[in-house]
Amino acid sequence: MSYCLNPQCPQPKNPRNTKVCQACGTKLLLRDRYRIMKILGQGGFGATFLAVDVSLPGHPLCVIKQLRPSSNDPNILKMAGELFGREAQTLGRIGNHPQVPSLLNYFEESKQFYLVQEFVQGHNLQQEVKKNGPFSEAGVEQFLSEILPIIQEIHAKQVIHRDIKPANLIRRVQDKKLVLIDFGAVKNKVDVSAAANSSEHTALTSFAVGTPGFAPPEQMAMRPVYASDIYALGITCIYLLTGKSPKDLDYNPNTGEIVWRKYVNIRDHLAAVLGRMLEVSVRDRYQCSEDVLRALELKPYIKGLEDSMVVKNNHQARSDKHPFSLGDYDGSNHSSSSDPNSSATAKLAMAIQARKQQKARQGKYQYRAKGASGGINQGSSLSLQNRYSGNRSSSKRKTISKLDARQVLDSYVKGRRDFTQLDLRLQNFQQAQLAGGSFQKTRLSKANFRSANLANANFGQASLNNAVLRDANLGRAYFNCANLEGADLRGADLSFAYLSNANLKGANLCGANLTKARITQEQLAQAKTNWATILPNGRRGFW
Repeated sequence: MSYCLNPQCPQPKNPRNTKVCQACGTKLLLRDRYRIMKILGQGGFGATFLAVDVSLPGHPLCVIKQLRPSSNDPNILKMAGELFGREAQTLGRIGNHPQVPSLLNYFEESKQFYLVQEFVQGHNLQQEVKKNGPFSEAGVEQFLSEILPIIQEIHAKQVIHRDIKPANLIRRVQDKKLVLIDFGAVKNKVDVSAAANSSEHTALTSFAVGTPGFAPPEQMAMRPVYASDIYALGITCIYLLTGKSPKDLDYNPNTGEIVWRKYVNIRDHLAAVLGRMLEVSVRDRYQCSEDVLRALELKPYIKGLEDSMVVKNNHQARSDKHPFSLGDYDGSNHSSSSDPNSSATAKLAMAIQARKQQKARQGKYQYRAKGASGGINQGSSLSLQNRYSGNRSSSKRKTISKLDARQVLDSYVKGRRDFTQLDLRLQNFQQAQLAGGSFQKTRLSKANFRSANLANANFGQASLNNAVLRDANLGRAYFNCANLEGADLRGADLSFAYLSNANLKGANLCGANLTKARITQEQLAQAKTNWATILPNGRRGFW
């Protein structure tokens, strides 16, 4: 089908090979290059179309946005054109990000402005929720871990998106990554009345870009800031957790705050983070994506905190008064004046410790002294032998399931992302698509992940010794306390990866990209690097 771009056309649909519209006579091949296939969306200031570029081999698909100024005044058209050009330049800058559609072209035709962008094949998150139901808590955390770095890089280029919502987040088919679309390039309003009342100047004013309910108050008052995108992202999380749009939620008439907590069953930590993202007052809200990421970084350590607090005996449990902080656990200081959880860290640690003490008194986590034979007393509910040798425990041993690579890949395609505590040693995942998967505490010794996509994957405390990760995409992957001894990481993309406390003894990082990775000089000294290794500071060469 060929679709007519004339806004006044009474019958825009035409047969596929028609050259001019049968209803209004408008030429159907835009710029002798783009054939419009169908309309994707329409608003008060323009429309979006799916098109094919017949000038390129294979006739690739693209998205065309049409800006339709509401006046034919020459000054209005001129200023609209200038504004459109500036917006196109902004999109051209942002489009270099792999999870933002590329800007392909922009031009003026018959007093209308057009912008051509890369077509992203996939379903948006609104469609995903309607089809599969609300996200789990882990699903929302994974969503935030992927989208926040995108927002962070966009803000670094001095761009406020202004319309973050589930419909503008597409899960790309080929790699399952999220792509942020619709940067509001055409969402600017020409103030015709002001132009008509002015003899020398034509007024062109911004208007409140954004979707009601997702946009915060300051944005609707035409004063958007970077934190406005944080609010919209928080509302998006509530939609993902509940399946309810903002208009279906109650609000506090005294403060204007959305009432959402009663609709979700999530842990207090994530609820606190979302609560601050949704603060009505900009001053009380997270100011940037980095602040949210810092607050969320507490979550992966909670299990580590618990595991590190093994109570040796009841007397010690009753007498231990020392707080345990996150800084003690991972070697870094997460407290910040902008982080609301800095004061909550000690409370969290003490709460975990109290729970351990209670369990210790019940005899669940006590290690008793060795007997005369050198073995562990049979009264111990969880012996070291059972914990590490894989022998059957009489009661509390956690089963390590063994799957093959095909079962894992099939499960991933069907939507599963949790592969924690599995036995996947020696399995072949070469060129596999496993982005965002959770492999925490999974046995992956000598597994083959060559050229695999493992971006944003969680390998916390996993055994990856002698694994093959050559040329793999490990961008923003999480390796806290993972064992990577002897692993082959040549040519791997480890940009923004979290490698704190990982064992890198003998790991081959020749040619690896470690741009902005969380890794220490001591760790790099234990690994193999060469002139092609990109270090965390962006420079090439040996550490």
